Amino acid sequence: MFPTLQNLPLYNDPHHHHRPGARQPFVSIAEDEMKDPLLCRAPIASLDCMEEFQGCGGDHVSTRSDSQALVSRQSSFASSLKYKPLGKSGLRVSQLGLGTWVTFSPQVSEDTAEEIISVAYEAGINLFDLSEAYSGGRAEIQLGNILKKKNWRRTSYHVITKVYWNSKGDERGLSRKHIIESVKMSLERLQLDYVDVIIIHRADDMCPMEEVVRAASHCIEQGWCMYWGTSRWSAVEIMEAWTNCRQFNCITPIVEQSEYHLFCRGKTELYLPEMYNKIGVGTMAWSPLAIGLISSKMDEGMPVFTRQSFKGYTWLKDKAGTEEGRKQQTRLRELAQLSERLGCTLTQLSVAWSMKNDNLHCVLIGAATVDQLLENINSLQVVPKLKPEHMSELERILDNKPVRPPMISTLAQR
Repeated sequence: MFPTLQNLPLYNDPHHHHRPGARQPFVSIAEDEMKDPLLCRAPIASLDCMEEFQGCGGDHVSTRSDSQALVSRQSSFASSLKYKPLGKSGLRVSQLGLGTWVTFSPQVSEDTAEEIISVAYEAGINLFDLSEAYSGGRAEIQLGNILKKKNWRRTSYHVITKVYWNSKGDERGLSRKHIIESVKMSLERLQLDYVDVIIIHRADDMCPMEEVVRAASHCIEQGWCMYWGTSRWSAVEIMEAWTNCRQFNCITPIVEQSEYHLFCRGKTELYLPEMYNKIGVGTMAWSPLAIGLISSKMDEGMPVFTRQSFKGYTWLKDKAGTEEGRKQQTRLRELAQLSERLGCTLTQLSVAWSMKNDNLHCVLIGAATVDQLLENINSLQVVPKLKPEHMSELERILDNKPVRPPMISTLAQR
């Protein structure tokens, strides 16, 4: 026999919370609402409410005392870290995630990389982002070895890996064959039963969108991953993928990884919030430091390219002699002066500025040393310092606020 409404405990029952195992009340239900059975459904937590939860429910238990001591001695950022649902899914991620492109590069030793991963985890970061192409697959192998050694609970961290950029050019692309084989090889290198999210790393003009979404959905149905998303896709491509998913009854993407920093704003600020509101695709920002262009190390007002020895970074130095480069250096000098007034570094100001965007669900930071990691995470302390007047000054310095192009009527063109 089903219980009647009269037999169910009311949320506003003053004795309800004293019973063992009873939940604390979230809302109160009025007497007239109890008379209507349509209004007697369980309350649904809003996304705004979920963002206020702190911590990961006790998942992050320290397994390394020296890392914990390092974090507690140099910073108090763990208490400031928040967790948000990724898009409109139920996967809660830390507002800062660790991108491992630099961490697992050949210039960083395995011991240093392990320490960076450990300190990030102890600080509350629960998301590690990598790709099948990072260091030719060695990044996945290293992270897999670290996770196996640490033996952290699988529920306490999320692993994201990308598909497309295979080390061999003839094996690149988004065919069903390549997607499935790439995911299976990533699992083997990571020594995991599943990854939390696979990211389709750029769209493939040579492959039908139906094939891509069916392959991604198949990987989820097989239990190799829990969700899928995109990276470097346009809003039109994301919408096409979502439409195909609905048409062929496939699982829809939950996130787009987009470049977002002080000098790259248009797509993330204009179009991705619309994708979230319409189809539930969240936004994960990468490169908040413009791949090293925004550096805390300044030499006579000029940024020092500390990563120029890394393969693929030399093009940054070449921009310094152009007119665009000189304008950017002027902006960097003014930004450095503002960060000095705020009592933070230019790096921290850049990361904090990214986190001020409420439409972002996660910002990916990178680090080649533990000190760089701690500097980036300490940006959490700068976020509340950015008052409206500081944001206005930032807009004045940057002078690059994106604006939608005006609508052009086809009738007017005639």
